[in-house]
Amino acid sequence: MLGIDPGSRTTGYGVIEEGETLRYVASGCIETTRGAFPGRLADIFRGVEAVIAAHAPDEFVIEEVFVARNPQSALKLGQARGAAIAAAVDADLPVSEYAARSVKQAVVGTGRATKEQVQYMVRVLLSLSAAPPADAADALAVAICHVNTQGMDRDC
Repeated sequence: MLGIDPGSRTTGYGVIEEGETLRYVASGCIETTRGAFPGRLADIFRGVEAVIAAHAPDEFVIEEVFVARNPQSALKLGQARGAAIAAAVDADLPVSEYAARSVKQAVVGTGRATKEQVQYMVRVLLSLSAAPPADAADALAVAICHVNTQGMDRDC
């Protein structure tokens, strides 16, 4: 399962496998390198495509857009999500979406958890030797949320 924490400059990704326990496979950040926004969207699309090709996930899970104070930022974040989702759809992966607050609730126990709390719980839940970078931890948290809630008719 591939979890994504979208961003117009840095998009976090996390790959886990489910079984008797959750197993960490990979995580990291897709950094956009091009200055113009359309080029950054292409970087996100190609980066997600490369992660899918490398790890062959069976599902794709992404964080929903939150309501931002700056409408321009919200639009860019929505476009970044779209680029990531397009790569998943192009690979014929089923797509699920979760609100950030719901992910935090599922992983930490409170919807108001800090990034550091999410990093810590991801480290504990996946038995990692160190906490992953914040964007990668958020992506892993989205995937963990999905695994823990499959079959339920509600958000995390």
